Amino acid sequence: MTKLVKLGVVFPQTEIGTDPQEIKEYAEAAEKFGFDYLLAFDHILGANKDSRPIWKGPYSHVDSFYEPFVLFGHLAALTSKIQLATGIIILPQRQTALVAKQAATLDVLSSGRLRLGIGIGWNDVEYEALGEAFHNRGVRSEEQIEVLRSLWTKDLTTYDGKWHKITDAGINPLPLQRPIPIWIGGSSERVLRRIGRMGDGWISTNLGIPDMHSQAVVDRIHKYALDAGRDPSRIGIETWVSARDGHVEELAAKVVAWRDFGATHVAITTMGAGYSSVSEHIDAIGRFKTEVEIRLAC
Repeated sequence: MTKLVKLGVVFPQTEIGTDPQEIKEYAEAAEKFGFDYLLAFDHILGANKDSRPIWKGPYSHVDSFYEPFVLFGHLAALTSKIQLATGIIILPQRQTALVAKQAATLDVLSSGRLRLGIGIGWNDVEYEALGEAFHNRGVRSEEQIEVLRSLWTKDLTTYDGKWHKITDAGINPLPLQRPIPIWIGGSSERVLRRIGRMGDGWISTNLGIPDMHSQAVVDRIHKYALDAGRDPSRIGIETWVSARDGHVEELAAKVVAWRDFGATHVAITTMGAGYSSVSEHIDAIGRFKTEVEIRLAC
């Protein structure tokens, strides 16, 4: 039997503007079209490229980003079914207990619709401003995952780690999902090992079609899962397709290819495709959903 794939939209952070009504219209349209989830990126600060001649980051201070927990709190009140997914929260630049509290609160207010995608990021400017270490962010994130899951599933937690200390304390209310799913983004060998050992899913940023490299990456994740005594089939796979890369028929074909490859989640991003209004973004995701449904039914 062909596996089902969940379809999502990437919230057009950098192009949606600041009109709350248009943000409302976009979220409601995504749910009305029947998308399974809405995914949002995370950047707290943007660097000024003019003062950094060798800056190579894809975003700067001129790019707009909404803080995902605040955004999702708003969208949770405007929607009722669509899952809210971070892709990704840059976990090591944030205080772990605070993330646990924010995520638990959001999960309750959204009736259990949160999926927490995490990663370690690339922007040292944000780490500097938030007072967190950049050099050890990967290994710290593993301890953070342990702390998050403990706080989400126990009334009281006692934890004495290298970077965290909690003495007989807990969050209230606990989330509806216990624990909230944690998906991990990235592709370095350390990240793949982390996904295999600890992740509920892998967030891939490959916007093309699955190939031999994609298969090799998944094979390594599955090996690391087996080494950790886990069932590899329980680790989800998510990727995106981009509206700037072709016509809707081509994007739909990519979704089918990823579905056949074994991806469990595929989202469309409409940023960078030349749309100048929120209505154009909405029209694009609507056309995409219709075409993909036709292809998947074949």
